[in-house]
Amino acid sequence: MFNVLQGDATAVNGLIDHPDVKAVSFVGSTPIARHVATSATERGKRVQALGGAKNHMIVLPDADLELAADAAVSAGYGSAGERCMAISVVVAVDPVGDELVDAIVERAKALVITDGRDSTADMGPLVTATHRDRVRSYVDLGVDEGATLVLDGRDIVVDGRPDGFWLGPCLFDHVTTEMRIWSEEIFGPVLAVVRVSTYDEAVELVERSPFGNGVALFTRDGGAARRFQQQVEAGMVGINVPIPVPVSYHSFGGWGASLFGDTKAHGTEGVHFYTRAKTVTARWADPATRGPDLGFPRNT
Repeated sequence: MFNVLQGDATAVNGLIDHPDVKAVSFVGSTPIARHVATSATERGKRVQALGGAKNHMIVLPDADLELAADAAVSAGYGSAGERCMAISVVVAVDPVGDELVDAIVERAKALVITDGRDSTADMGPLVTATHRDRVRSYVDLGVDEGATLVLDGRDIVVDGRPDGFWLGPCLFDHVTTEMRIWSEEIFGPVLAVVRVSTYDEAVELVERSPFGNGVALFTRDGGAARRFQQQVEAGMVGINVPIPVPVSYHSFGGWGASLFGDTKAHGTEGVHFYTRAKTVTARWADPATRGPDLGFPRNT
């Protein structure tokens, strides 16, 4: 039986405390993932807790900028940015910043924002009014922090649907690592562009984030790609792939503050999480072999 229970911390803690529950799998924010992992582990349960993310996409000077801009818009604004594998930060390595930002703006302005049931829709509303207001407050914060708001979706109007939880695509440029819009998970259609001078600076910036869920690199340089995929501290890596969600027979999950517990989801690790190994040793002995034997059992 598959049962969906709606509830808050009371329901969560009740599930964790229940003696019949042997394992707990969770997907959500990092603070709650940490709570679930700590509480369930203390009670001797197996835990798989996937937390938050702040996924970065690095664009090197040799990258196909048209492809990179398409990817940034698709990964940043798809599902209104409300997914753990959304790209939140684009790291533009000099001198591609201006051209890349212009290309992202051009594409984002062309998105159709309307009811998701409309076949023409590219992006729908946010999940609740409360969450829409929270995401909007981050846009206000980014302006206050001094980032350049290149594309402002706060005042979007959708014809015939005035009560929707609407927020259009927002794009910040000249974001720095001191800003909360860089460091905190926003979970909405807000994309931040950080400009750096070198590849090494870009990787260092990515690894400064406590999250290690997904990361992407756009380049035509195979050597840079191999170096990046071996060097970067993240659980899922994309090379010219903006949302590096692995196919289901590979495991899904990040590093750092993006994952707590024993195993990742899907793949062989997912199988191990939902099963327990049992080893059976049996012997159907011939009467002729009877008698004490103080050595280890043998396959005879």
